[in-house]
Amino acid sequence: MEMPYFEGPLSFFNQARFRKSLEASEGRYIPVFKDAINAANVQLDRRFEEGEEIRNLIYDRSLFIDCILHYVWHQFTWSDSVCLMAVGGYGRGELHPRSDIDLLLLLSEEKPEDMESAQGLVTLLWDIGLDIGSSVRTIDQCLEIAAEDITVMTNLIESRTLVGNRELCLQLQKSIQPEHMWDSKAFFQAKWQEQIERHKKHSNTETNLEPNVKNAPGGLRDIQTIAWVAKRHFKVRTLKQLEGHSFFTEEEFALLQNGEEFLWKIRYGLHMVAGRAEERLLFDHQRSLAAVMGYKDQDGKLAVEQLMHRYYRVVLSLAELNDVLLHYLDEHILNDELDDVVRPINPRFRLRNGYIEASTETVFLEEPSALLEIFVLMGQNPTIKGVRPETIRLLRQHRNLIHEDFRDDTKNKDLFMQLLRSEHGLFKQLRRMKRYNILGRYLPEFKNIIGQMQHDLFHIYTVDAHTLLLIKNLRKFRYQEAEQTFPLAWEVHKRIDKPELLYIAGLYHDIAKGRGGDHSTLGAVDAMDFCQRHGLNNSDSRLVVWLVEKHLLMSQISQKQDLSDPEVIHHFANEVGDQRHLNYLYLLTVADINATNPTLWTSWRDTLMRQLYTETKRALRRGLENPIDRKELIEETQQAAMRKMIINGAEEDMVLRLWDYLGDDYFLRESVDNIVWQSEAILQHNSPQDLILIRNNEDAHQADITEIFLRTQNRDNIFAAVASALDNLNLSIIDARIYNTERGGYTIDTFYVTQEDGLPVELDDKTRDKIHGALAEELALTDRYSDIVKRRTPRMLKHFAAPTRTSLSNDINTNTTVLEVISPDRPGLLALIGRIFLQYDIQLQNAKITTLGEKVEDIFFLTDKDGNPLSDPQLCDELQQDICKQLDQQVQGE
Repeated sequence: MEMPYFEGPLSFFNQARFRKSLEASEGRYIPVFKDAINAANVQLDRRFEEGEEIRNLIYDRSLFIDCILHYVWHQFTWSDSVCLMAVGGYGRGELHPRSDIDLLLLLSEEKPEDMESAQGLVTLLWDIGLDIGSSVRTIDQCLEIAAEDITVMTNLIESRTLVGNRELCLQLQKSIQPEHMWDSKAFFQAKWQEQIERHKKHSNTETNLEPNVKNAPGGLRDIQTIAWVAKRHFKVRTLKQLEGHSFFTEEEFALLQNGEEFLWKIRYGLHMVAGRAEERLLFDHQRSLAAVMGYKDQDGKLAVEQLMHRYYRVVLSLAELNDVLLHYLDEHILNDELDDVVRPINPRFRLRNGYIEASTETVFLEEPSALLEIFVLMGQNPTIKGVRPETIRLLRQHRNLIHEDFRDDTKNKDLFMQLLRSEHGLFKQLRRMKRYNILGRYLPEFKNIIGQMQHDLFHIYTVDAHTLLLIKNLRKFRYQEAEQTFPLAWEVHKRIDKPELLYIAGLYHDIAKGRGGDHSTLGAVDAMDFCQRHGLNNSDSRLVVWLVEKHLLMSQISQKQDLSDPEVIHHFANEVGDQRHLNYLYLLTVADINATNPTLWTSWRDTLMRQLYTETKRALRRGLENPIDRKELIEETQQAAMRKMIINGAEEDMVLRLWDYLGDDYFLRESVDNIVWQSEAILQHNSPQDLILIRNNEDAHQADITEIFLRTQNRDNIFAAVASALDNLNLSIIDARIYNTERGGYTIDTFYVTQEDGLPVELDDKTRDKIHGALAEELALTDRYSDIVKRRTPRMLKHFAAPTRTSLSNDINTNTTVLEVISPDRPGLLALIGRIFLQYDIQLQNAKITTLGEKVEDIFFLTDKDGNPLSDPQLCDELQQDICKQLDQQVQGE
């Protein structure tokens, strides 16, 4: 039997025994192939777990499949007009456990007997359990498709013959050389554009929470892109052959090799634990993968955090190298024939064809401050396209000059402040500084958060990526475009006097993440040190430190407290102190929320933040010594609502009789528009039957959100019934206002809801009727209430099932007991909590619903059945324990 075209030992595969088994099978050879493949998989996986070199495993698997394909090939009859070729990654001789085995049956002509054998071969390969990608084409067909499709072309470049007529493969490879199609320039442009589009799909960041090992920036595809372009341009088969071509340094080649090996280990292990060709580091697999790769929990860091920290560091360095090498190729492929246009900037730097470069190789050695100056120059001149590859290499070579003496040099401190005050591209320059490992050296505290994973579903980026995105958001507020998306932030930004103070606060707001303790307090210490070292005056330093210390305050108050309560506003205004602090904190908070997770910034959250800012601004203008009187506010609201209702034809005495049943909280919390709308509806309804109204709020100053108003006779389980009905409709409650009338036995409730994606409900007649019907049906069942809704818990939630936490305290202002529940979000949560309240004979007076990513932080205002705060310590303990137990069981039981 002819041997396949491969070289190398296969010590783990006994071919003599395999051939005997094939001969003894008498044509029933599928189990023989399956057994051999399964045995090889087990053996290779065991070697992986024992820590064998990953290259051996990748190449041995490819070699083994070569051998299997050789034996499969010979189960059929072929003419001399066909050959079997490996293409793509398999063509390079690389094969991961579940990777597709890409094959091309190349024909010189389509003969019936070969086509029949080809069909049989493909069927047999699937039958024996190989995941193959196959095509059957003539040489002309291959050339026609490759001329139009860069992906097909790339696969063919890396092809090799497995068995059959090798001359066909050689003929094809000769026909796809650069002189015939896809010359170096066209090929490079296509692959670079392909990379740009690929990076866009991954948000142009290496540090997503569930990164794609293969396709994300800094991933395996970036290494392959460098190799494809370089090998085609320099006409070599391997990158190793490029030594001596000045394409990369010895250090860079080692970085490529080591980075590829690490990502190969990740990918190999990922395929093992996933049991399929999975390229995404999903939460489902991260912990298992960390264990397989030998990471262990230690020093306050989880094994999974150690793995991901290493991953982010590796891909960041590979992204830097990709940047250098592709720009090198750009100069030598696309622009090699162009005359250089060189313009000096200063004695240390000049522009060459729009890219900045060091004037000499010794610039950074002679003037270490130039390590910062280069980024300042780019920030001052937006026409500079980037840094030339040779200069990036010089930066890498000399960045060790950034040490304590460098950081203490007044000139360098001034340069860094110049950068923060630059008009153009601050985010770009900070990102470049991070990628080239300059920022982490100048700010050692920042270096500690590079690749720092935030193992939750609230943050979707690493700490460093989140920090730079926050600064990017702050910069956006300066531009006219922000007037449409962030109108208040755009207005407020025009009033701040020193934007650089915001950027410093942004750099330091999460700088202490991962250290343990309160990161806001620890970060404030680092921020003060930075301000003092960089010569900020006392007033500016105190503002920066305050912003770092209080950066969560505005978000927490807007989401967790009743913004209609004058005392809440007055207390926050006292915390803020003046308009300057309020302006800076508002901008920092909005930028922070949007940089944490874009889905968190909903129209409702925008409304809450706007309301808190506006009400606090009024309180500051009025003077902190003149807090607004609750009674006065209620009277003003009632008078404004009455004027509107009389204009609309209402009778004043009927309105007053209705309002006499409502408590002060109703007129404190509700807008004049809501009071008019709801009061008119109740008067027109004039019935003890349930009243259900549904509308989209179109108030220009509020979120475009769906309001559901209920007026129903007060009975047990109303909140649980409404929560269950809305959950069954895939609607999310984001706020709930519950008022039990002081007389008359009614409850008046308003629920603000969105679709699960945070968008308002599209209310046509059919949808409105559907919601109305579901609520009416559920409310009718409160006496014999149905089981809690059971929908599937989101996949990612299961891997962040942090235990539920609760706290109880009595609020003398509202005369209620305040329950806070912090828990992973899941379908039916509010309905379940509502049923628990029913079991304990507890009345819900109000609720503040907050969802942060996949986490809820809900506030419930409770009383006993007589309307008093909860006073029994044992009942309070049992209530909290029951909530924690039932919510956590719901996640774990999925």
